[in-house]
Amino acid sequence: MSVPSPESGPPRAKVSEREARQVAEAAREQDWRKPSFAKELFLGRFRLDLIHPHPVPAEDDARRGEEFLARLRAFCETEVDPARIEREARVPDATVEGLKRLGALGMKIDPRYGGLGLTQVHYNKALALVGSVSPAIGALLSAHQSIGVPQPVKIFGTQEQKDRFLPRCARTDISAFLLTEPDVGSDPARLATTAVPDGDAYVLDGVKLWTTNGVVADLLVVMARVPASEGHPGGITAFVVEADSAGITVEHRNAFMGLRGIENGVTRFHRVRVPADRRIGPEGAGLKIALTTLNTGRLSLPAMCVGAGKWCLKIAREWSAVREQWGRPVALHEAVGAKISYIAATTFALEALVDLSSQMADEDRNDIRIEAALAKLYGSEAAWRIADELVQIRGGRGYETAESLAARGERAVPAEQLLRDLRINRIFEGSTEIMHLLIAREAVDAHLSVAGDLIDPDTTLADKARAGVRAGGFYARWLPGLVAGPGQLPTAYGEFGELATHLRYVERSARKLARSTFYAMSRWQGRMETKQGFLGRVVDIGAELFAMSAACVRAEHLRATGPHGRAAYQLADTFCRQSRLRVEELFTRLWSHTDDLDRKVVRATLDGAYTWLEEGVLDPSGDGPWIADATPGPSERENVHRRIR
Repeated sequence: MSVPSPESGPPRAKVSEREARQVAEAAREQDWRKPSFAKELFLGRFRLDLIHPHPVPAEDDARRGEEFLARLRAFCETEVDPARIEREARVPDATVEGLKRLGALGMKIDPRYGGLGLTQVHYNKALALVGSVSPAIGALLSAHQSIGVPQPVKIFGTQEQKDRFLPRCARTDISAFLLTEPDVGSDPARLATTAVPDGDAYVLDGVKLWTTNGVVADLLVVMARVPASEGHPGGITAFVVEADSAGITVEHRNAFMGLRGIENGVTRFHRVRVPADRRIGPEGAGLKIALTTLNTGRLSLPAMCVGAGKWCLKIAREWSAVREQWGRPVALHEAVGAKISYIAATTFALEALVDLSSQMADEDRNDIRIEAALAKLYGSEAAWRIADELVQIRGGRGYETAESLAARGERAVPAEQLLRDLRINRIFEGSTEIMHLLIAREAVDAHLSVAGDLIDPDTTLADKARAGVRAGGFYARWLPGLVAGPGQLPTAYGEFGELATHLRYVERSARKLARSTFYAMSRWQGRMETKQGFLGRVVDIGAELFAMSAACVRAEHLRATGPHGRAAYQLADTFCRQSRLRVEELFTRLWSHTDDLDRKVVRATLDGAYTWLEEGVLDPSGDGPWIADATPGPSERENVHRRIR
């Protein structure tokens, strides 16, 4: 045993906080050309007309989607062995080949390129289905289609690139997305992988970390920095790269707490020549391409969280009905019953949130960048708690592995595996903390658009004066609308019956949230961006309000169109009442919190003031640097890349 030195590791690129923010801001999609329900919600305007009546898929799209789901279900029931995947920490090649034959690699690819052309709604339902059997397979399919080669090429690629790559991705080739580096996570300003122009090609050098699908990929989307030079504006740029190109080495297959079958690795590029026609979009557009791809790509993760919630509800129902304590089923004991109620109500709301956002993505009438981000944030946090509650309901059996349960003659319920598998969702595709900041930036975009120069210390006095005029006009129109609204009328939203009270609450709370945000900007001005605790709570309130809205709209849709309306109303009512308690607590914590004390403790901790508190234990960590050396150069390791053919 030895203690890693905090000074060990490679030299780190020096980028100021302001420079990092400028890079991130430049990559944002800054125009709002379409309406956004969530954006309006954060501005205090409850635009129910944007989500109600609930949008529905076209009949042909629904028929094709349901037909594929039936085939996928049959495949998962007969051809997928989740216990083997967990045991061997690998999805068998035969299973992947079966998915290829089924067309699962091309679910979102247009039929003209050999894909299935499913809607976002049915693509997400497919991920929920397959992810409930094996989250590792769900991750493979999602990484391939949601952020891998197909999506950026579909949106930003040339026709020649679409003709070349989409047919391969639809049937035979697995793709991966490579952005993260050993010392670069959510701060792309320090991206170190380079792509140096060389005639009609670029030469790539660098190391990429956590490359989901990278170990088995045939095609890669790689983000690299092009140095500025004559004829080259430079900047972070996206490339499609053949995974078996000379100079590419998969140096390591990573192993994790969960998702044991995931093919995630470390990939080194050493003087890899990439033809210029493999560049996606112009130089410098790489981050914008990545963020735009994620706008709808993020919906795949909460879709699999929906699948997890449904499975947890099934197991909780079955187990709690047969397990007896003190003369009656444990479900009838209030402490356990509250957990089951939470699982059922939250799963209903989460499915409502994902289906609504997905249908809006298919219709393309709304800008859903905030909705998709909220779905990812809310889904990943809710599913984690749902799985944790299931483990608690199962007690010791929840902590025991499925293999051990089976070995001693009981049903092999992989509750502990689900908990491990779901944990990464709070980190994947933007951690909860990063999602809070990303959504908060979009939520206050209207304010920064009119008043940003007022709080920018580098803005000239003349620009501040012009900004003051703009801000005065905006707030003169906006602030009066936050005083009163339909939420104060006892008859508003009456078509929703007993759920109308919850929609009135959402409308009132949206105005209250907007007033709180305005007050905070007035109070902290340029320091607002440093108040991450406050911003996170603002976003969490918005997420709850969005989930409540989606739950009510879905319940009314089911009441009008199907046999489960009464049950849906009960679930929506229960969820909203639970959610309102959380919202009220969050509103209180906007102004009553320990943020300042927390900062003092953090500084003292980093200064070593509490090292005495660490005494009395041993550190079992191994030796080595905190961050691996990613110095460019030839690989000294065996290439563990393998192709599934």
